[in-house]
Amino acid sequence: MAPRAVRCALLVWALALCCLSGAGRPWSGSHEWKKLILTQLWPPTLCKEVNDCEKSLDYWTIHGLWPDRVEDCNSSWHFHLDEIKDLFQDMNLYWPDIKHPLNGSRFWKHEWEKHGTCAAQLDALDSEKKYFGKSLVLYKQIDLTRVLQKFGIEPSINYYHISDFKDALTRIYGVVPKIQCLPSTQGEEVQTISQIELCFTKEDFHLRNCTEPGELLSPKQEVWLTKVAATQSMMVCKDGPVFYPPPKKTKY
Repeated sequence: MAPRAVRCALLVWALALCCLSGAGRPWSGSHEWKKLILTQLWPPTLCKEVNDCEKSLDYWTIHGLWPDRVEDCNSSWHFHLDEIKDLFQDMNLYWPDIKHPLNGSRFWKHEWEKHGTCAAQLDALDSEKKYFGKSLVLYKQIDLTRVLQKFGIEPSINYYHISDFKDALTRIYGVVPKIQCLPSTQGEEVQTISQIELCFTKEDFHLRNCTEPGELLSPKQEVWLTKVAATQSMMVCKDGPVFYPPPKKTKY
């Protein structure tokens, strides 16, 4: 083979190897994170927000498992549904797409490409099956619906105080959760509970506070949090009464 041909062949091989390695591992550098956020949502509130739901679930479901302060770490690492086919039963049950129930894989694709490719910095989460599988394990470990029921906190037309939720969860888990609500709109008396976040350590998946006393954010982290807040209609619940809406009854 001529020297020029050899050089070209080596270049093509190197580029192919680079692409393959990019597809298998997330980029490093600016995509550093310190904790994982297991985010669970209350389906009746989401149904209320979008004013349209075909399903009415009466248990907390997974929104995502998010490394803090980073997103979209590897645009070349695409989602492949076949890689989690062994998890389909649990995924459909505990991680459904409430807004688009007939196409749940679109939701999973979004979560993988936005958050999973960042979580994949850890060997324990470095594939779709590991990432979604570990998310399901942590979800079942937390068992949020049963814990709230244990303290008599169940969906009701009567209002709770946000401290009822905080005190119950802190007592069981030993950490302070982040609780988010839809703010009250015209004609409504109180905020509506929407989402609960519990955080885990990066090293060993132990529960930890989502925010530590005296913890400061870098300018880059503040920009990231502002960006996230701008895309959400919910906010951290205010101290005061809160509505925990019952599921819609199925119409026959």
